[in-house]
Amino acid sequence: MSHDQVRVARALLSVSDKAGLVDFARALSARGIALVSTGGTHKALTEAGLPVTEVAELTGFPEMMDGRVKTLHPAVHGGLLAIRDNPEHQAALAAHGIGAIDLLVVNLYPFEAMIAAGRDYDDCVENIDIGGPAMIRAAAKNHADVAVVTDVSDYGAVLEALAQGGGTLTRPFCRQLAQKAYARTAAYDAAIANWMSAHVEAAGTAPFRSFGGQLAQGLRYGENPHQAAAFYRAPGIARAGIATARQVQGKDLSYNNLNDTDAAYECVAEFDPARAAAVAIIKHANPCGVAEGASLTEAYARALACDPTSAFGGIVALNKPLDADAAREIVKIFTEVIIAPEASEEAIAIVAAKKNLRLLLAGGLPDPRAAGETVRTLAGGLLVQGRDAMVVDDMALNVVTRRAPTEAELADLRFAYRVAKHVKSNAIVYAKGGATVGIGAGQMSRVDSSRIAAWKAAEGAQRLGLPDSLAVGAVVASDAFFPFADGLMAAAEAGATAVIQPGGSMRDDDVIRAADAAGLAMVFTGVRHFRH
Repeated sequence: MSHDQVRVARALLSVSDKAGLVDFARALSARGIALVSTGGTHKALTEAGLPVTEVAELTGFPEMMDGRVKTLHPAVHGGLLAIRDNPEHQAALAAHGIGAIDLLVVNLYPFEAMIAAGRDYDDCVENIDIGGPAMIRAAAKNHADVAVVTDVSDYGAVLEALAQGGGTLTRPFCRQLAQKAYARTAAYDAAIANWMSAHVEAAGTAPFRSFGGQLAQGLRYGENPHQAAAFYRAPGIARAGIATARQVQGKDLSYNNLNDTDAAYECVAEFDPARAAAVAIIKHANPCGVAEGASLTEAYARALACDPTSAFGGIVALNKPLDADAAREIVKIFTEVIIAPEASEEAIAIVAAKKNLRLLLAGGLPDPRAAGETVRTLAGGLLVQGRDAMVVDDMALNVVTRRAPTEAELADLRFAYRVAKHVKSNAIVYAKGGATVGIGAGQMSRVDSSRIAAWKAAEGAQRLGLPDSLAVGAVVASDAFFPFADGLMAAAEAGATAVIQPGGSMRDDDVIRAADAAGLAMVFTGVRHFRH
């Protein structure tokens, strides 16, 4: 046998997920590979009529403590860790009657599924695997002599490699399996650590943090063609959206598609479907039009009217199931992605006529109030923060001007602030009648964002043949305070009648006086929505 080959004579199988187990074990047994297994795995293989030794026969100890202790024994770990060409190791195996284990097949207790299902604390703790990760790490460390399989999807590749190698596996192949095994246990431990951190400390305060994920999709490239990229699902996080979505049709999603679609769906989720249908159209992770309506068709038309030029090639997110009428309107212009909680069969058939258009059905809406974390990489580190789970409907709005907003203005102020939360800072949003009419995003000065939003509103009026800007009679939202009165005055000059902003500037009094002088109503939220 070549030095670069690993002969497989005995395999230990101990799996929580029994999918494909019997067929895989039968194929191993047919190659003359001796089988050892534990608990439920042993029962499944025995019932299938396969010759299999229970691990208790190796260790001389029965499973105990409700199965918590069964594989933590030298008879198991010695068989996994012994270096085959090390005389001292081989002498130790012989002296203690330990047989080598050449193939380890383990998948872990379903801890991530428990926390995703919202199971209680004790249930989750009981589903923290101990023996599995210990065996995986032992086998992976000794990958020069042992193959370790942690993923059901690798069963076929292992059998094919054994067939090609005449009962042996190559060391490079075992090294690949070992890398995957360490990544699996790292993601598993990360899920446990992050879940426990939520029970003992606030986000960002733990002395050590771990983050893990499972590959959901390999991507052709990242933001640009020279950047490698992939999409990973975070284990144990059951947040409706991109990670839960079923792609009904269309081309593979790109890195930018995924990023923009996530931004679109988080934005539209701010709008309660019990109150009204809502549509958000996103371009480059920024809203270019958001609206509510009596139907999705009406909401889409109003959102599109805000900036139809930017909407071309954008992402459309809906807060209700896609229906046929809305589908017919959306497919009239080039759209990259549609995402909705669900869709009717008729709507799916309509979208199918555009074969490249991606249709994603997420199965629900993400809760904008839900706790969670966002993570961003820095050179040599990570920035971690709690997600922005503040919702304007929960905020106490403080009227700071002589004139209070009317009921209609107040409804639009709340609407505009929901949108501003999802616009890159500096953010200015004009809204009227439950629809955006001008959005200024991502400028270095807030007054420039105000001017851009006002220009968009004036451009919209020209498209519709109206004499006055759409900003006339609209309200305006700012994601952070106006540091000077100039941004506010730009809104007033554009025709806005009411303003919503966090407040908190050293010059708040100057801004309030300017609002009073212009006859504006203004409310402070006390909550900033920076989105960098």
